[in-house]
Amino acid sequence: MKIVVCVKQSANGEINPFDASAYEAALNITDSEITLLSMGPQKTAPFLEELTRLGAHRAVLLCDKAFAGADTLATSYALSLAIKSLEPQLVVCGRQSVDGDTGQVGPSLAVRLGFNLVTNVMSMYSDCGTLVFKDRNGVETQFASNTVITAEKSMKLRLPSIRSKKVQTEIWTAQDIKADTSLCGLKGSPTRVLKTFENNSDRRHCKFIKSDELNAAIETGLKKGREKIKPVISEKRLESVWCVGSSPLSFAETVGESITVIDIETPEKMAEKIKNGKPDAVLWGSDMLSKALAPQVAALLETGLCADCTALETDGETLYMYRPACSGDIIAKIRCETNPPMATVRTAEEEQKKIIIGIGYGARDYIPEIKALAEKLNAGIAATRKMVDNDYLPYEIQVGLTGKTVNPEVYIAVGISGAIHHIAGIRQSGTVIAVNCDRDAPIFNYADYGIADDIQNLIKL
Repeated sequence: MKIVVCVKQSANGEINPFDASAYEAALNITDSEITLLSMGPQKTAPFLEELTRLGAHRAVLLCDKAFAGADTLATSYALSLAIKSLEPQLVVCGRQSVDGDTGQVGPSLAVRLGFNLVTNVMSMYSDCGTLVFKDRNGVETQFASNTVITAEKSMKLRLPSIRSKKVQTEIWTAQDIKADTSLCGLKGSPTRVLKTFENNSDRRHCKFIKSDELNAAIETGLKKGREKIKPVISEKRLESVWCVGSSPLSFAETVGESITVIDIETPEKMAEKIKNGKPDAVLWGSDMLSKALAPQVAALLETGLCADCTALETDGETLYMYRPACSGDIIAKIRCETNPPMATVRTAEEEQKKIIIGIGYGARDYIPEIKALAEKLNAGIAATRKMVDNDYLPYEIQVGLTGKTVNPEVYIAVGISGAIHHIAGIRQSGTVIAVNCDRDAPIFNYADYGIADDIQNLIKL
C-alpha cells in the first residue's frame, strides 16, 4: 500500500507529537511504501532524512518562497497537489500541531483530494486482512482505498535501529507541483493575524488555605456552582450569523443581530446551504464532529476558518476572532479576508461530575491515592499534557489546548504547575482549588483557593 504521512517540524526541532503518532501508525501497516511529506524551509530537509531511518522509503519537502506564511487553507492546497503526484491509497496526518492547535489540515486535504476521512484515530488493527481504525469514541471504521486519517497522540514513535540508513530528501517547488502561487502562502491565506498580546484573561484572586480546609472549600465551591463567563457584546453587530448546532449560540449573541441555527449535514450540503444563504459569519462548536466538518466546509467554500476561538467581536462589518496561540501564552486577534468568515468556538464538554481532580506531573507518585480521594469525593479525573506524554495517565482524560475543555463546579489541581496550555482547558470551571508545595507556582494565579503544602498531607485527609 502506498502511504503518504504528512509531518511538521515543531519549534523545538522535533517532530510534532501528533505527527509522530501518525508516522508510527503507518509504520505498523504491513507491506506499506511510506513517503514523508512536509512543507517548510530548506533546513527541514535533514529533519526529514533522519525520520526516514525509521522505515520511510521516500521524503519530499515542499520548499519555495511562495509557500511562506501559509494558513491551513493554503497549506492544504499545496500539500494536496503534492499528494496527487504521489498517488497514495492512504494519507496519514497528525490530528493537529502543538503550536497551531487548529486540526484543520487533515479534513481540508480530504476535500481537496476527494478522499474519505476518518478523524481522531487512537489505534488500528487488522481484522481478517482488513485494516480497521478506532477513534476516541470507540467507533471502528474499516479502511477503504483513498482515505485520509488524522491520528491522536496515542502511539509512541519507535527509535531507529543502529544500522538504519537515511534517504535523501527531495525538494519540490511550487512549479514542480504546478501550483497557482496566488493560492499559496500568504497570498492564498484568508486568515490574518492583526495583533497578539499576553494571555492573562483567566487570572483569579487566590485565597490561601490550609490542607484541612479543603473540604470546606469544596463545599463552598459546590454551593457557588458554575458562574457563566459573561461575554462582551459588541455595540454594532453583524446582520446575520449562522450557528451549526446550538453550542455556539452564546458566542453568536455577542456579534449577531439575527441568529440562525442550522443542522449538521454532509460537508457538500452544508457548503451549498451557506453559499446560497450568504450569512455574515458561520460559527461551529468545538466537539469532535464540528472540528472535522468545519475545515471540510471551509475548503469547499475556499474561505477562512479560525479555530478554538475564546471571544468574538465586530464593528458591524468585520468579524474579529480571538484565539490562544503559542501553547496559550498569547492571544491572537484574527480577521478573515474572505466571506463568510467561519470560526470554531471553544465550548466545554458536558460534565458528568460536579468535581474533577486534575493530576499534574508534581503528583505523579501519588496517582493511586488521588484516585482514592476522587472516589471518596465522587469526582472525575483529569490529566495534564506532561502526565499523558510520559504515560502516567491516558490521553482520553487530558485537559488543555490539545486535550478537552472541562467546566465542573469544582476543579482541584493537584501537583499542576499552571502552564497556560492547561489553564485554557479549565477556564470555565466554577471554583478552582490548587494544591502545590511551591507557593510561587503559576497555578495559584488561576485559582480561587490555594494550598501550599505537600501532597502527602492532602491525601491523608
